[in-house]
Amino acid sequence: MPTDLIGFLYAATVAAGGIVGYVKAGSIPSLGAGLAFGAILGVGAHFNSQEPPRPLLQLGTAVTLAGIMGARWQRSGKLMPAGMICMISVAAILRNLVTYNRYLLPGRQQ
Repeated sequence: MPTDLIGFLYAATVAAGGIVGYVKAGSIPSLGAGLAFGAILGVGAHFNSQEPPRPLLQLGTAVTLAGIMGARWQRSGKLMPAGMICMISVAAILRNLVTYNRYLLPGRQQ
């Protein structure tokens, strides 16, 4: 299985968003959440790069992030950063479901 570059880019984007939130607004929770979610997504991208791929960590993290940031986007109505991360997370969910569908359920590996 090739390296999951898209997954690593997604992880780096989430981590960078936390860093930008800290730099712009001094938000320590944004920094902590961005780095934590970015690290978990990075591990998930590593798991997706294995043979066979294991997409559940990245998929579950993307679902969580889409839910949290979608709720924030709905409350604030602002596209940046909550709406953008929500949309990227939904794209990551769809990508994981399409790309790794045969590895998602136990016993379906071929």
